[in-house]
Amino acid sequence: KENKKRKRTEEVEKVSEDQGSSVVQEPPVKAKKPRKKELSKAEKKLANRESALERADEEEEQKLFQSKAKQKKGASHAITKSVVNSDTGTTVKQQQKKKVADETVNRRTVFVGNLPVNCTVQVLKSLFKGYGQIKSIRFRSLVPAEDTLSKKLAAIKHKVHPNAKFVNAYVVFKEECDAIKALNENGTEIASGFHIRVDIASKTSSHDNKRSVFLGNLSYDISDDAVREHFSVCGGVVAVRIVRDRKTGLGKGFGYVLFENTDAVHLALKLNDSLLMGRKVRVKRCGEKWKAPQKSPNRSRAPKDSVDATLKNKRRSNDSFVGEKANPLKSSTKPKRLKTVPRNKAGKNE
Repeated sequence: KENKKRKRTEEVEKVSEDQGSSVVQEPPVKAKKPRKKELSKAEKKLANRESALERADEEEEQKLFQSKAKQKKGASHAITKSVVNSDTGTTVKQQQKKKVADETVNRRTVFVGNLPVNCTVQVLKSLFKGYGQIKSIRFRSLVPAEDTLSKKLAAIKHKVHPNAKFVNAYVVFKEECDAIKALNENGTEIASGFHIRVDIASKTSSHDNKRSVFLGNLSYDISDDAVREHFSVCGGVVAVRIVRDRKTGLGKGFGYVLFENTDAVHLALKLNDSLLMGRKVRVKRCGEKWKAPQKSPNRSRAPKDSVDATLKNKRRSNDSFVGEKANPLKSSTKPKRLKTVPRNKAGKNE
């Protein structure tokens, strides 16, 4: 009996193994792909048209997207242009910072005018070193001997135009207080016939118009010292400034004189039309407009009646005969009435 039971269990196990192996060994059933139907010519044309329309729509969308992107870029570029300077490539904030920095440097910088051409850096250093530490000295308003030379090279090589007589310079101090102290050298004679003009280079430095006069009709080759000597009779001269051309160094025909007090201005105005280097100098207060003198007529105007009489006499000649003029009758605007004749008189007349 036990043997029979074992055989049955073995047979059942074999059957289960066979069933499991059959399930594993069976290959997966592949799904059949539906066959593509062959399209007719009309259907193919329709499909091509639809695809072409879809492509056109996609291209239009891309173009619109690109145009919008360009507009955005242009707007941002315009904004950056307004903020960024195209020449220097700096923003407005950077320019403002530069201006502030330049202004602080200008406050520490001293302008020295009316220097002789042969003046050197060593001469200026020895003149201003007692007021404080000097950072740099640079010469300006140089006229090169040749057009090919730059002003910097002309200063280094000392090749200056022979007609040039004056040079300006800038002296930069380390501290602002030292630059203010250096103003004491204003009016000092650095060489024979050269009284220097010393002023702060900052634009904020105010000029006192009440103590100044404007000069016009000056000679082009006039010197500052010639003007100083001419107006020193009026009072103490603080500074003389002749406006000159940057390229040639010659004067432009006008300038300014600053006095120590306002009383000297009244005396300087009396020197109007006085001769200076063969020219009549025009002197006026700073800020006043110059009016050209009006030419007074030589002959006074005759009365109207006499003018009319002379014209009439010219028109008439002695030989010509002038008769009496008949006055035309005034034509009345009212219509004339017809005279009514009485019946009795009318019958008699008939």
